[in-house]
Amino acid sequence: MTIVSPDQVADPEIDPENDPDNDPANDPGDGVDGAQLHVVVVHPRDAEAATAGGADRLLLSADPEEGHFSPEPAQVSAVVRATDLPVWVVLRLHGPQPAGPDRQLATLGSTFVELGARGVAYGFLDHDLEIDRARCAALCADLGGVPWMFQGFDEALETDRAWRDVIGLPGLESVISAGSTRGLSHGADELITRAEHDPRVAELVTAGGALTPDLVPWLVRAGVRRFAIGSSARAGGSWTRGTVDVDRVRSWRMLLDDALSRALGIPSDD
Repeated sequence: MTIVSPDQVADPEIDPENDPDNDPANDPGDGVDGAQLHVVVVHPRDAEAATAGGADRLLLSADPEEGHFSPEPAQVSAVVRATDLPVWVVLRLHGPQPAGPDRQLATLGSTFVELGARGVAYGFLDHDLEIDRARCAALCADLGGVPWMFQGFDEALETDRAWRDVIGLPGLESVISAGSTRGLSHGADELITRAEHDPRVAELVTAGGALTPDLVPWLVRAGVRRFAIGSSARAGGSWTRGTVDVDRVRSWRMLLDDALSRALGIPSDD
């Protein structure tokens, strides 16, 4: 498999006003210079444990066992106060999603951002199960260009077309995908092949959906740099009977860092 390791060379002549390091969107907490570990959290205790374990980003969700929905604003505020990591919040209402302007989602998303959320996670498909580019772009505009992650991408009917349609969407920061609605155990090969052949996919994708440790080295060698974990970060692997466990997060942190070092040919400390 192809190893993707783009060179990153600093230009000493960069105008400070145009320096990407001065852009809030390029905050070190959200950078992808290394392998990024995103941890799904549901309350402040989860946030504290994920932070201590070495996560790079928190994905705040309510009712994850039912499909991930928007939390209450009070929970967003509490989680943001519990960590110095960037917090991204799911923007999805219970029940059927009505067609037309997403005023309720826009209002809720704006509230989340005001409370300190760095970005939001949402995604829309049309009646033909294709990416609803117009609706996604409209909500991004209503939110003032707040960066967002595409949630629900794997439900799209035709994967090749779906990837063509999401690339270039305004404000889109990443796409959460397992390569299959059945998770990475079924979709990893497809996702790895796609990332190897299209650097834009490798740059956009956040590999998540029943991620297992054995898949990480293959995904990293294909150029994937973002990884999301949910129940595997929790004691007992349960959404309802356990909280995020510091040691579990730390083991994933070490796994990602080691896989990236090996892919880039960096000698280990062993």
